[in-house]
Amino acid sequence: MDHKPYLTHIRSFEAAARHLSFTAAADELNYTQAAISNHVRSLEEYLGKPLFIRHARSLELTGPGQAYLPGLRRALQQIEDATEAIVTRTHDQTVVISCPISLAENWLAAQVAAFLADHPGYTITLNGTIWADSVGEVADLTIEIKRQDAVLPGDALLASEELTVVSAPGYQVAGEALSRPEQLANADLIHILTRQDCWGAVADGLGLDNLDLQGGVRSNSSNVALELAANGLGCVAVLRSLALPYLDRNVLIEPFPCAVESPWSYYLTRPVRALKPSARRFRDWLLERSAAEP
Repeated sequence: MDHKPYLTHIRSFEAAARHLSFTAAADELNYTQAAISNHVRSLEEYLGKPLFIRHARSLELTGPGQAYLPGLRRALQQIEDATEAIVTRTHDQTVVISCPISLAENWLAAQVAAFLADHPGYTITLNGTIWADSVGEVADLTIEIKRQDAVLPGDALLASEELTVVSAPGYQVAGEALSRPEQLANADLIHILTRQDCWGAVADGLGLDNLDLQGGVRSNSSNVALELAANGLGCVAVLRSLALPYLDRNVLIEPFPCAVESPWSYYLTRPVRALKPSARRFRDWLLERSAAEP
């Protein structure tokens, strides 16, 4: 074999393997779906081995494809790092992130701090959003909370979520400390006015059909709702990842076990354009870090 595989063919294979989709790889690399398919087929012909099992609507890596992929990814990262070291200037090492404000305050800010400790030359702008703010249109990376049935090809899961119920220590219902799910029927429920019906999901998960889902204190911010609960105004159903900082400080407690699987999770959405090296590096770093955390 006198010639080596084209780098474009290798990049096409890596993207198709990451998305398990020729179409999503084409969107990312700005090729046609047919071009990606042809690149991969040429690479397979060069190697003499199939890299994918092609199903009607999906792809599956073969054994040789799985073995080939890690080395290629390391090589591509080395090429990217070497190129970035030559051409990147300080003002190019910027990343603009759009993220729901509650997640930004309760989790992502700490991740940004950890990233900057290892990458001191970077400048990161973290824009906290509420509901459907338009900041994501100018962001390099966008994090959204989505129902599982609304996830699009190319969206990357940060972590699966659970719903829990939290209240201030000592919060009482009818003169008795809240300690059982059935007491929620008479408790002061704090509602978060987002697309996520947390109380409805918790009621279904705990088998409760007598909760007052209309009355109570309300807020359009998860953090404000958590602060209201911390001030003794009731209990709130919320994503456990958002409640963790309050639980760690003992400002709030989980008065009874409640690990209801959440229909919603946080996703890094598919980029609307090709990512610049700094944004790709932060995205890859964040996905690796979130996968390693409990």
